[in-house]
Amino acid sequence: MAVGPPLVYADQTYSILRKKDATGFSRDVCAILLLANITRCFFWLGNHFEFALLFQSLFMIVAQLTLLYICILYRPRHSSDGVGASARPLSFWQWQNFSQYVEFLAGFILCQAILYLVFGQSDIYISILGFVALGLESTLPIPQLVSNYKQKSLYGFRMSTLLGWFGGDSYKAVYFFLQESPLPFKVCAIFQLSIDCVIVAQRIYYGNAPPAAALMADDDLEQALALAEE
Repeated sequence: MAVGPPLVYADQTYSILRKKDATGFSRDVCAILLLANITRCFFWLGNHFEFALLFQSLFMIVAQLTLLYICILYRPRHSSDGVGASARPLSFWQWQNFSQYVEFLAGFILCQAILYLVFGQSDIYISILGFVALGLESTLPIPQLVSNYKQKSLYGFRMSTLLGWFGGDSYKAVYFFLQESPLPFKVCAIFQLSIDCVIVAQRIYYGNAPPAAALMADDDLEQALALAEE
């Protein structure tokens, strides 16, 4: 329970390191998992759930920071994440340097700590923390879904990661229903599993061939090299 979910991303990390290219994997996945698991840690301070789930969050934070660093190091050559190229306010989560992500997360943790010190004795606030953490995690597959749609391919997104998502979310959904968990747990689990199913359909429909943008970038590079040799 503690190490299984973080290990889902081990093969994805190895694939990026091997190819030296993060094409196909959305960094927003790291954002969702980091924010959700940091929030879950503060939720644990007010509601001591299983230690295994707490350690799962801690291990996931370490795993996602590592994966995020590798994604930045090997960002796609044809990425539009350059300075001033992002349409997001303040280029959120499309920054150039890993230190910018760390600074944002440090600020997020500081804000969470202040809010917990002020409202930590309120059962309502603790419940809200739990729902926020759970709700954030349920949106996990959406950035990958959008990334797949944009490039019409699942190139770079490992099948092992997809199977880990689908299998893990299926297990969670069954577990919540068998344990008669509160309705929000069931709803979030079904929502997350439904997005997994759409990504599985994308994998069948699009395949995992390199996207057109990557092929064009490679062709341009080859032409430039040929001209340089001439």
